[in-house]
Amino acid sequence: MRVFGVVGWKNNGKTGLMERLVAEITARGFSVSTIKHAHHRFDVDHQGKDSYRHREAGAREVLLASSHRWALMHELRDEDEPGLEQLLARMAPVDLVLIEGYKRDSHAKIEAHRAETGKSLIADEDDTVIAIASDTPLPGQERPVFDLDDTTAITDFILEYVGLD
Repeated sequence: MRVFGVVGWKNNGKTGLMERLVAEITARGFSVSTIKHAHHRFDVDHQGKDSYRHREAGAREVLLASSHRWALMHELRDEDEPGLEQLLARMAPVDLVLIEGYKRDSHAKIEAHRAETGKSLIADEDDTVIAIASDTPLPGQERPVFDLDDTTAITDFILEYVGLD
């Protein structure tokens, strides 16, 4: 499966860029799935619901299904967090998987950067970041730099890079 990542520090526009990329790439006729890494504990279930009660009772996996969608929740219990490759192997085939986060993994990435956050560029320390989407010019940058809001140009770059142009 083709994969491409979006990384950046908190509040630098990763999720907005991901959302725009998914919309643009699917509008061009390609199938897209996403993986989002969370650094905090999260729950897609709600206390008191049947599926929540199943998990709390000790179920390792709970699959929730309806006529509109299904979701598989897997409790790690005492297992290690699965790596990106393990997660990708569980996904249905698509043209492209966009990955938000996983900045330490080896896949190619674009960095979302906003000057107002005052954060240094991840790209300066990571050669898997092959381009930058920024709200400000970055003179002297060796990698391609795109306007953070130029979804069309960023999409063109990603699709060419992964061979879907």
